[in-house]
Amino acid sequence: MAKKVLVVDDEKLIVKGIRFSLEQDGMEVDCAYDGQEALDLATANHYDMILLDVMLPKLDGFEVCQSIREFSTVPIVMLTAKGDDMDKILGLEYGADDYITKPFNILEVKARIKAIMRRAAIGQPVAPQHTEENIIENGDLVLDKSNRRLTILGEEYNLTSKEFDMLLLLVTNPKKVFSREDLLHKIWGEDYPGDERTVDVHVRRLREKIEPNPKEPKYVRTKWGVGYYYM
Repeated sequence: MAKKVLVVDDEKLIVKGIRFSLEQDGMEVDCAYDGQEALDLATANHYDMILLDVMLPKLDGFEVCQSIREFSTVPIVMLTAKGDDMDKILGLEYGADDYITKPFNILEVKARIKAIMRRAAIGQPVAPQHTEENIIENGDLVLDKSNRRLTILGEEYNLTSKEFDMLLLLVTNPKKVFSREDLLHKIWGEDYPGDERTVDVHVRRLREKIEPNPKEPKYVRTKWGVGYYYM
């Protein structure tokens, strides 16, 4: 089945170029030119990837990303014309999986899309299997690897793909401290061009979702000067 991508940008020439290139690779592409149109399409359809510009009419990319994260874990790559690090970090704070800075090479965009889809596919089985090896229980946490679900004390929590992968790695290696570099390589891949602050942002966002008190984490803990671990 062809992969389906939503491309969102108010610059129609950019959208046209990305669409043509992705369709050449056999992907199905929908297009949106403002934030509200993008949110409507993302709500009504299933996508394997969303390319989302930051600067959009009606709703900006951060607002769209945050809204989509309320109901979907679809991989989102932010497109930004600004080189400012704050924009990149903000994109990750709102739930984006990656970012690409304009102007970009379309070959880089396609390579990034394929890498993220490949990693996402690894965590998604063809059919759900409720075997014991797919259910990880550790303390209050239960992770269902086949359905990518987390429950804590019976309550389900909606995590993004990267948040789930990070938590799964920590939970299956209790008390083992992973450095930021370790987590970046294991979760994002050796070829990921981002820096270690990406890990800090995701850990902070994960804690805000699952910790009773994010300032005094019970599950994802910090070994100061070393990295993160699950207790």
